[in-house]
Amino acid sequence: MAIVKFIDYVEKEKNYSPHTLTAYQNDLERFASFCATEFQETSIDLIDYPLIRSWIVSLGQEGKSNRTINRKISVLRSYYNFLMRIEVRTTNPLRKHKPLKEEKKVQLPFTEKEIAALLDGAHFEDTHQGLLAKTIIETLYSTGMRRTELVHLEYSQVDFENNQLKVIGKRNKERIIPMIPSLKKKLHHFATLVAPVRNKTGNLYFFCNQKGGKISDTLVYQLVNDYFNRVSTKVKRSPHMLRHSFATHLLNQGADLNTVKDLLGHASLAATQIYTNSSMEQIKAVYKDAHPRGYNK
Repeated sequence: MAIVKFIDYVEKEKNYSPHTLTAYQNDLERFASFCATEFQETSIDLIDYPLIRSWIVSLGQEGKSNRTINRKISVLRSYYNFLMRIEVRTTNPLRKHKPLKEEKKVQLPFTEKEIAALLDGAHFEDTHQGLLAKTIIETLYSTGMRRTELVHLEYSQVDFENNQLKVIGKRNKERIIPMIPSLKKKLHHFATLVAPVRNKTGNLYFFCNQKGGKISDTLVYQLVNDYFNRVSTKVKRSPHMLRHSFATHLLNQGADLNTVKDLLGHASLAATQIYTNSSMEQIKAVYKDAHPRGYNK
């Protein structure tokens, strides 16, 4: 099987994040395991669509959502396109496959009140972790950057003189995000306090742990989830929800969709428009509560 070559290809040619690479490899290895267990196929490279269809059915029987199944199929499709590229196959067995219909779910972002309650309240301990958590949350909400972009943000990319951040997004695409005064103050404070340990380790990354080392994606998720658990009852309390909140709150305040697209680093408006759904949900809620002939009046 050419799985190792494929992962190497998407890492070097597509510049996918470590998180995405791990997900791709896991999906392909689990599919290979299914083929070996159920059909005694020792390689997935030259199989046909009926076997893939059996795998899709099994995923549904396991309770996987159509969205999850479609993501796994997308990985498999990319793998077979790669095999065509290196001339292992002449056709893609998924060429005629149609994605499963997905139920569109509107994920409500954190409200402005929830974010203010956390950032303006006395929820952060006077420790390195408390300072790290508050600075991370402030940065994610003030910039809309992705979790992996924050983890890989280097100290040299924080331009205090010109009040801006240089962010390296997907496929190594650079974008500049303005640094609002409150964020600048928070980042400068953090940088000053951790300078001694960062200098000892030679760590290039802006956000570092108590020993001066690089932080992980998992730590960022844990900090956001744990601290928002103190002010929010929402089930989804992830770094991505802060990115979601950033975009939605800007749109609610009248920001131009194209501007939000550029700040988020989206390649097209289609990706940004999903945040208009959340904005509309808030508009509907306000309308129902405020209109003289609204609900429950």
